[in-house]
Amino acid sequence: MRDPTPHRSGPSIAASARPNGSIRAFVARLHFYAGLFVGPFILIAALTGTLYVVTPQIEASLYREVLHTNSQGNPASLAAQVEAAQLHMATAESPRAVRPAPHPGDVSRIMFAAPDLGPSEYRTVFVDPFTLRITGDLVTYGTSGILPFRTTLDYLHRSLMLGELGRAYSELAASWLWILALGGLCLFLWRNTGRMRSRKPDHAAIRLRHRHGLTGVVLLVGLVFISATGLTWSEWAGARISDARSAFGWVTPPLNLSLGSAPPIAEHDGHAHHDGHGSAMTAMPTMADPARSIDDVLRAARAAGIDSPMVEIGFPTETQAWAVREYDRSWPTQVDAVAVHPETLDIMSRSDFATFPWVAKLIRWGIDAHMGVLFGPVNQFILAGFGIALCITVIYGYRIWWNQRPPADAFPRTLMLVWLQLSPVAKAVCLASGAFLGWCLPMLGISLAVFVAIDGLRWYGARKGQNFADA
Repeated sequence: MRDPTPHRSGPSIAASARPNGSIRAFVARLHFYAGLFVGPFILIAALTGTLYVVTPQIEASLYREVLHTNSQGNPASLAAQVEAAQLHMATAESPRAVRPAPHPGDVSRIMFAAPDLGPSEYRTVFVDPFTLRITGDLVTYGTSGILPFRTTLDYLHRSLMLGELGRAYSELAASWLWILALGGLCLFLWRNTGRMRSRKPDHAAIRLRHRHGLTGVVLLVGLVFISATGLTWSEWAGARISDARSAFGWVTPPLNLSLGSAPPIAEHDGHAHHDGHGSAMTAMPTMADPARSIDDVLRAARAAGIDSPMVEIGFPTETQAWAVREYDRSWPTQVDAVAVHPETLDIMSRSDFATFPWVAKLIRWGIDAHMGVLFGPVNQFILAGFGIALCITVIYGYRIWWNQRPPADAFPRTLMLVWLQLSPVAKAVCLASGAFLGWCLPMLGISLAVFVAIDGLRWYGARKGQNFADA
């Protein structure tokens, strides 16, 4: 017996299967699903990323006594500084690397490996280059050498402090961000092209949707940029990108450190404190007292054109040479590197930024801009404003959904329903695009499969329920 109460299931299957506007409906539904389920991850990534880029000055203030000295005079040799650090550590083992004081008033960093540290982490002894006083002993992280305060923020942004498994959250956000941005642009243009819109819509829902769309359009270039650069050092999509770059010859020229049969060590384009790769040697030094020649090694590198004050000297092993690398990621970028023979001090190999393929240069600049270091405080200010605006955009999206959510007994507006309205060609394009993007961006593919499965169950259940009610 039919329920005498009017059924609020919305349009029937046949009535809703109109071809007009089907592409728009499909894009709108996909934008809705991605925004609803991925929005929280994007919001967290935006918040933690904003905190990270605005805190270099805070960290510098927190560790001022460790990082700086008021001592003056003639600095001691690097060999003496290394010896002071070894005495502090009570070890005869050579450090992994040394970063000489880059500017007057700064201290040197002597970086040691430790079995209880994670990838790219070093126990770093800070040495006053004038008095050889130990100003601090802290764990530093990655190419930027960030200290514990910002390391915590970095781990929070990258993996929610959940280790490698937690990196799936940030990769999920980066994988969908550009799709949400481009889909939002299409929806905004479709709503506003060919019709006169008031500059100040008088309906609250329309005003809210307009602000959401307009903010997204203004942020569009930045959204795509953040998404693309974030994916370059992600776990799974990053591996796909690396494979593609290798296939097209777009990789950073490697620095050959081999003294014999050992393979060269390639410079990795990802920023070390995001991609999990260290910037110094990959094997513990085993040569007897290599530190005694470290000053001569630095002089040889300077003579070879390593002129940045920000240099890292990686210690040799029995099979690998000294590696002297610049680590100034600001503009102009100085990231040249040379390999110095441990006995003859000859330059064995070099990797110069000027010779990088243009794609490698763009990725280097893009990652550094993403990190907020390419243009200094200006870069930080832009990223902070961008991060706050992105958070507002996500919140706008949830308000739109909450205010316009359909009644509980309404027929669900599913992705399957609008996909069935597409032409055969459009359906094939959607399937091919989804498969291709799912392979290129594994987290996108997995999440898309979950969306489709949930959506299909909702569509099937609603369809059976309507057929039963109409019987």
